[in-house]
Amino acid sequence: MGIRKKIKQQVIHSVAVVVNSVTDSVAQTKAGSGSKEASSDEIRSLCRKVGAEGIVLLKNENGVLPISKDRVVSVFGRVQKDWFYVGYGSGGDVNAPYHISLLDGLRANENITLNEELAGIYDSWCEINTPDEGFWGSWQMSYEEMPIDKKTVHEAAQKSDTAVIAIGRAAGEDRENTLTNECYYLSPEERSLLSKVCGEFKKTVVVLNCGGIMDMSWVNEFDISSILYVWQGGMESGNSVADVLSGAVSPCGCLADTIAAKYEYYPSARFFGNRQYNEYTEDIFVGYRFFETFCKNKVLYPFGFGLSYTSFETTVTRVTKSGYEINLWADVKNTGERNGKHTLQLYLSAPQGRLGKASRVLVCYEKTKELKSGESQKLKLSFNLSDFASYDDGGATGNKSCYVLEKGEYELYLGSNVREAEKVRSYTLPTTVVTQKLSQAAAPDARFPFDRLKAVTDENGNVKGVLERAPVMRENLRERILKNLPETIPMTGDLGYKLIDVKTGKVTMEQFVAQLSFDELEAITRGDYIMNHPLGAKGNAGVMAGVLPSLREKGVPPVTTTDGPSGIRLAATCSLLPNGAALACTFDKELVQKLYSEFSREMHDRGSDIILAPGMNIHRNPLCGRNFEYFSEDPLLSGLTATSVVLGVQGGGLSACPKHFACNNQETNRTHNDSRLSERALREIYLKGFEICVKKAKPHNIMTSYNKINGVWGHYHYDLVTTILRGEWGYEGNVMTDWWMRKDESHEFPGIIDQGYRIRAGVDVLMPGGPRAGKKKPDGTFAKSVKAGLTLGEAQRCAMHVLNMAINNKLGGDE
Repeated sequence: MGIRKKIKQQVIHSVAVVVNSVTDSVAQTKAGSGSKEASSDEIRSLCRKVGAEGIVLLKNENGVLPISKDRVVSVFGRVQKDWFYVGYGSGGDVNAPYHISLLDGLRANENITLNEELAGIYDSWCEINTPDEGFWGSWQMSYEEMPIDKKTVHEAAQKSDTAVIAIGRAAGEDRENTLTNECYYLSPEERSLLSKVCGEFKKTVVVLNCGGIMDMSWVNEFDISSILYVWQGGMESGNSVADVLSGAVSPCGCLADTIAAKYEYYPSARFFGNRQYNEYTEDIFVGYRFFETFCKNKVLYPFGFGLSYTSFETTVTRVTKSGYEINLWADVKNTGERNGKHTLQLYLSAPQGRLGKASRVLVCYEKTKELKSGESQKLKLSFNLSDFASYDDGGATGNKSCYVLEKGEYELYLGSNVREAEKVRSYTLPTTVVTQKLSQAAAPDARFPFDRLKAVTDENGNVKGVLERAPVMRENLRERILKNLPETIPMTGDLGYKLIDVKTGKVTMEQFVAQLSFDELEAITRGDYIMNHPLGAKGNAGVMAGVLPSLREKGVPPVTTTDGPSGIRLAATCSLLPNGAALACTFDKELVQKLYSEFSREMHDRGSDIILAPGMNIHRNPLCGRNFEYFSEDPLLSGLTATSVVLGVQGGGLSACPKHFACNNQETNRTHNDSRLSERALREIYLKGFEICVKKAKPHNIMTSYNKINGVWGHYHYDLVTTILRGEWGYEGNVMTDWWMRKDESHEFPGIIDQGYRIRAGVDVLMPGGPRAGKKKPDGTFAKSVKAGLTLGEAQRCAMHVLNMAINNKLGGDE
């Protein structure tokens, strides 16, 4: 889908001219804000704020941060100039109006005094040594570091008392991070740089400009005072980092992932990267759920961790329980000397019972406003215990295919991260309760058995892990599909009804759809074949709905899709937002929603109807190349962050499109790889975030994944799309494929192939509409499938989903 082109700042040899050039550049950007191709003041401000509040402070010894104006700062590392603003691929390929590097941000910050002599050395070297960014799927993992000798470091130390060492890592679609130097591990050159700088400076700050987490086992090898994860903060990155370094913003980000002492300690380490399939042997024990249950000592920085420049005191004032609804009130007081924000995290510890549970599960979080020194705020944290019931996929409790709360003690822990949370209340459930009775769906294929991890309690009361065979699919999918086929609406031919007539109530949707011909039904269940379609804004990802002249004559508008989530991927200039990892680390639902509300205005101005975002797959493994787009290892944090994105976008009358549904947890061979996992892990971890987003935000669109889930491609997966998404969650929107799909034949209904197979699964639209190469016309598989038993009613059902989406998106919805 193209390679992102970064805008590079032109390097001027004279230090004084460099400073003036940066200032003039920023002024020109602001002057152009009235243009449709310039970012608004509001979105620039929000990008800067979100970028700063997503920064996580891991270490700050002796109060080295923040940096006062009277301290001179020497900045080391080439990424101070050649910054990673976002990951590569469709999610980051945004034509941004400007980019603020770390060096730009520090120079523009009046409270930072920079060692310009050293900065000039990096300016000159980076101008000559322009990095090769690579190409699609083969982007660089990092850039070659500038060689620097001890003499230069020593001279810098004589002129300044604080060193900032910038280390950067790229991220990208269609490739993984690797267990190599220059990627997950530090390079020899970076180690040498750290050794030299830490040997000369007593005050050292490491800034990690990464798409996701990298190896941190080196933190105790060098005498480092402070460490910041600043992620990839988009076009305002440098300003965001400078705001935190200078103390204009007190760091308030929290880790959305656990940082283990070694890669090998991650439970998925041995079950990731296989080209053909991956067995999710760790089951529900992803991230902190694994470490807090089985091996706390293998963690460097726990989930939810993040330091501040100030301190806070929390006092629980009240806890109530009504049915399964639990409410907790707490006073948070800023007891330090600086302004700051603080996040309270509430965790649940459920009885191990017969199913086995993670020892801690995040159930709620809330963030304060910015509190002045001595100021307090009362926060309310609420959750429903039934939302965190366990799914019994094997009948261990006697309640197969049910969500259950097993009898025993349920404990609540409150704190600033999963490790330091303290017990505040407990409740005893005298009997096991079924909270929801369902049917087996999307379970593992019996042809491919595998083991999964389970927590059990030994005779001494200690929890340990054992392996058990994951329950396999026993339901008859063919019978399920036949039982739930929709009625076919008799075709009437064109009666002159327009789509607007459905909106105004003049006719029903069924009456309108009855007019559609066979060819129109085929067309409305696919896009119009190509990206950058002339019916949409230049550079679009494709159009759907009104793809035939006859459909447009009936008032069906073409609906334009654009890639995301870090901005609008178009030929026009569009804002480059902080990446998904940064958004999640804010732990701030309101702030993320504000950013995407403003972003929705930009979508409207640029001609984007649907942003293909948010990306919300679980961070199962730190090597996944696309983790930069996604949010977290935790489904609640992922689901609520996605909810904020969707509410922001759709509040402006446009559409979001959460993706990739589901289990797109690696990029290697992503269009053929099979994610094999238990039904319990699927429901409790990998679908839970989508469920939260669907129920709270009601997205108009959802995108399926490229990969297989227990043997079935996402775009053919009836149980995921029809049984669970629509049947259990009540989803009423449109479901589209990721771009292009694999050819296949229904296992349950031989002869129903490709487009027919997809339509039978309930996936409404193939995007962008046809094969990557070849003639742009119907491939005939819809007609062949109808002859093999696909009903027109199934195609009409898809058409109604598409048309309702078009009404919401283009005709003003319910206004």
